[in-house]
Amino acid sequence: MNNKLAPTYQRMFGKYWVLWYFKSNNYSVIETEFKTLLDFYLHSDTLDEFSAKISSVDDVSDVKTVVNNLDTYLESCNASSASQLDASPAYKTSKRHIERQYRIKDKLITIFYDTDLVEKTIHPSLAHLETNAQPKKSAITFDLYTDNGQLNLFKNQQLITSVPQRDYHLVQGKFIMQLLTVIHAKEESDWIGTFHGSTVSDGTNSVLFIGKSGKGKSTLCALLAAHGFELLADDVSPMLSDNSHIYHNPTAISIKEGAFGTLQPMVPGFDDLPITLFNTTKGSLKYIPTKYPNKDNYPCKAIIMVNYEPNSKTQLESASVKEILETLIPDSWLSNHPKHAEQFLDWLVATPLYQITYSDTERVIETISAVFNGLEDNY
Repeated sequence: MNNKLAPTYQRMFGKYWVLWYFKSNNYSVIETEFKTLLDFYLHSDTLDEFSAKISSVDDVSDVKTVVNNLDTYLESCNASSASQLDASPAYKTSKRHIERQYRIKDKLITIFYDTDLVEKTIHPSLAHLETNAQPKKSAITFDLYTDNGQLNLFKNQQLITSVPQRDYHLVQGKFIMQLLTVIHAKEESDWIGTFHGSTVSDGTNSVLFIGKSGKGKSTLCALLAAHGFELLADDVSPMLSDNSHIYHNPTAISIKEGAFGTLQPMVPGFDDLPITLFNTTKGSLKYIPTKYPNKDNYPCKAIIMVNYEPNSKTQLESASVKEILETLIPDSWLSNHPKHAEQFLDWLVATPLYQITYSDTERVIETISAVFNGLEDNY
């Protein structure tokens, strides 16, 4: 009855449906029963017609309450969460207190920071790429500084984003997106999205590992990298629209203090890596640089949600699309272009979804190796 609020795209995953809404760029996961009611509602012209349709499948005593619930659901799905700046902050050269240069492939990147604390939001993950060379001109220049309670990111003195200082992670994600456009010679509009997850390759295919903070995602990827796998991307995994491949993100792997003991004997030079203390929530961190992969992009053939539990058995199970998206979506950036949303859903439908619980490092490496072997058999 209110078709203007209808989802733009929808895909079925077993007992779940994933709906995408163009107006808000929101993804919603609902069960089949609710989807049936929603379809009846969207394809009815009057309340009486809707009432007749649902009475054929369910005994509903209060149709108006059902309609109100559906209206509320659709309005929330169509509500945009994007915030707008009241005013665009002006660029200030006077904030250039710290200068760092990084060489990534054949590109030279210069970043200016205003304080040591702001520098810690970006530099530790790129420190292994720092160079002291003084070429004629950088490929790109970034400025990152705080002003009036806002954290501002500029590229070539043009504002990219400005967020409250407490939301520094949003600037980190936006910076990586801009960095990737430079090193892969792409535009931001070329990407389906940047997923909050780490991607590992066996040289043929890749697997995206996701998980909430502290669940062992980065530690597992560091273990795999130490045992012959290629780290394609840590924490931010970009997918290109042209081929739906995950592309290389050159930042180092961020490791929390709780994993130091596990990785120390496996990572050469681990003790020499500096400790970064950014805030009390994250605690002490070390950043492990890894070798460049043989290729800068691979097809992603599976998603695995990681859950480290002390003294647990290693267990690989199927995961629901609801569990996967509830973990993947919140800190990911996904393009709002309809073509990209459709590509994302098509890729998701064709991709096996798993969850793994582990504590034994040897066993989990064997299990992940078996997953990769299975992907090669299937493709």
